[in-house]
Amino acid sequence: MQDDLTKRALDYHMKDGVPGKVSVVPSKPCQTADELGLAYTPGVAKPVLAIAEKPEDAYKYTSKGNLVAVISNGTAILGLGDRGALASKPVMEGKGVLFKRFADIDVFDIELDTKDPDKIIDIVKTMSPTFGGVNLEDIKGPECFRIEQELIKSCNIPIFHDDQHGTAIIATAGLMNSCEIGGKKLEEVKVVVNGAGAAGISCGKMFIAAGVKRENILMCDSKGVIYKGRAAGMTPEKEEFATDLPARTLAEALVDADVLMGLSVADCVTPEMLLSMAKDPVVFAMSNPNPEIAYELAMETRDDLIMATGRSDYPNQINNVLGFPFIFRGALDVRSVVISEGMKMAAAKALAALAKEPVPASVEKAYGGQKFSFGRNYIVPKPFDPRVIEWEAVAVAKAACEEGLAEKPITDWEGYRKSLVKRMEKYWN
Repeated sequence: MQDDLTKRALDYHMKDGVPGKVSVVPSKPCQTADELGLAYTPGVAKPVLAIAEKPEDAYKYTSKGNLVAVISNGTAILGLGDRGALASKPVMEGKGVLFKRFADIDVFDIELDTKDPDKIIDIVKTMSPTFGGVNLEDIKGPECFRIEQELIKSCNIPIFHDDQHGTAIIATAGLMNSCEIGGKKLEEVKVVVNGAGAAGISCGKMFIAAGVKRENILMCDSKGVIYKGRAAGMTPEKEEFATDLPARTLAEALVDADVLMGLSVADCVTPEMLLSMAKDPVVFAMSNPNPEIAYELAMETRDDLIMATGRSDYPNQINNVLGFPFIFRGALDVRSVVISEGMKMAAAKALAALAKEPVPASVEKAYGGQKFSFGRNYIVPKPFDPRVIEWEAVAVAKAACEEGLAEKPITDWEGYRKSLVKRMEKYWN
């Protein structure tokens, strides 16, 4: 017998007899013979010749500039593991829905039936002229690191592996605010990262960029603490975080730790481990659907805890939807050739700053009348806050321009901000 969520989710995906969540809708009329002649032959030859002569005109005459490819091979589907390329399609369609709903970006989802990194690199590189950017999704580590880096080198459009950077960006925003609330300095906190996959490695790197000292990060995988000289299960990415401290287990690592960044498995953290942490501990328990320690159990165990999860039914959801749509919006709008570390940090800082602003009534209404204000139960903005796009996309676009990465730099930032608000009115009204 199906549980309620299974039934509702499956019904949603075939609602009104229409399978799936996305469709392609023409943006120009094609109702008359004349319009047909302009949309296709003979009129279409004119933009073809214009683009052949001046490739830049593809951004003028085609949808390239607002089109992102969401690409997966289904080897690391959100908490479900390797279920194959075809099974990843509902998630990739879902990413398309979020891109459109939150940032008005069009998406083609592309599922690749191969685990060969070289094939993935070649396929994506070959099709890159179609798109303004590429969002890699649910590709397992360590292959995902090489795939992203090789594509960044060979393509002149933004390439972004969301499993790595999305979580890291939102978590960094949450970490900055949590430390401020707890009266702690980033350069002094001891951080334990449990889970050394794509997201864990990226979180570690971004925490360091934000101010955490590398020597204050202990990273664990399924075999325990990653330490210097360990042979089992090591990769070049893990080697960067190898410690010479004596801790060998998660329990030992958590003693006097200020922060736990959990990107691992359910129920691996006990109340005793939580009690061993420092005063005002910060716990980001991101395992889905069940966190590393149950929210209720954690809150019963310590009353000085600042806790976040990946779930929407608890406070402080670390949700990637706060990142990728707005990061791509800013990158596409200035035609950035990459999404740089500076652009990612600009996104994190913008989210951290927005969380300190008064929350509009429309956001509280979207969440059943809940009241939100900056504090232990509100460290990052809510996805349904319409201000996120104007704060984050502007910050990302500015960073691209300041770093010299923008092929179409913006100078009128207030005008750009207003254009984003206007662009999104149809989704919020």
